[in-house]
Amino acid sequence: MLPSFLSPVSAFGLYLRRCFTGAGLSSYTVDVDHETTVHFWAPTNRTARKPSVVLIHGFGPAAIWQWRQQVQFLAPHFNVFVPDLIFFGGSSTKSSERSETFQAASVGKLLDKLKVEKFQVVGTSYGGMVAYNLAKMLGEERVEKVVIASSGVNMKRSNNVALVQRAELEKIEDLMLPATPQQLRKLMSLSIYNSPQFLPHFLLNDFLHKLYSVNRKEKKELLKGLTIGKDETSTLSPLQQEVLIVWGEQDQIFPVQMARELKEIISKKARLELIKDASHVPQMEKPREFNNILLNFLGGHS
Repeated sequence: MLPSFLSPVSAFGLYLRRCFTGAGLSSYTVDVDHETTVHFWAPTNRTARKPSVVLIHGFGPAAIWQWRQQVQFLAPHFNVFVPDLIFFGGSSTKSSERSETFQAASVGKLLDKLKVEKFQVVGTSYGGMVAYNLAKMLGEERVEKVVIASSGVNMKRSNNVALVQRAELEKIEDLMLPATPQQLRKLMSLSIYNSPQFLPHFLLNDFLHKLYSVNRKEKKELLKGLTIGKDETSTLSPLQQEVLIVWGEQDQIFPVQMARELKEIISKKARLELIKDASHVPQMEKPREFNNILLNFLGGHS
């Protein structure tokens, strides 16, 4: 285990924080109720001239590791809010709830506390499941537009089984919560189209220790607590909002056919954008293309 002052991951984490603060965001923590505490990034100086957008991260490292290039790009146009979901980053709860609907309710309570009345929401992977539920809970009166990126909101049991088979692992948590360099390499190979092939063991171990070692028990409970992917029929009900679906054409976590199926059921006002030469994290693999698609859909203050 590397001490923090020698850790490349710790050093890059400091750089990410500076990127967020440089984009005009500050780090805050608030109790959203008597059981749940949420850490989030929000504008240091919010302005009524800009619309608001909420970025919800996926399963993996905290939000700053997943949204850097979107925060820097969107901050001039929007009031950008970036929460850490429960048991990620600095967010936690004493509640026994572990579902994606609980995550959505917690984000909703945070936005109530912050008096964010109307907003657009962008969710990637697990965060897309949370974004869908947030939009469903609050309705189009508050959630004006929805972006679902690389997210198996329509996941069925067979999709879960196929993912474990592609990963050549025994359990889904071995992939989503890697504990060894080999498991982390497998996650990267499925998530990134041009996955780096020669990362040294010490760096992979640094990633595992700094980004995947905290709240492992609770995160396994979150995976078990998902309400989707348990049956062979999807019970997804349509949203009323305009929905943009963004997907990497080479996604090996949620294959692109799931995106096409999702478009047909999530909203009458849904459109699908596919990004070439990208897998499960197009916001990181192809940030310029992803950002332009996003801004074109969301609009924003110029």
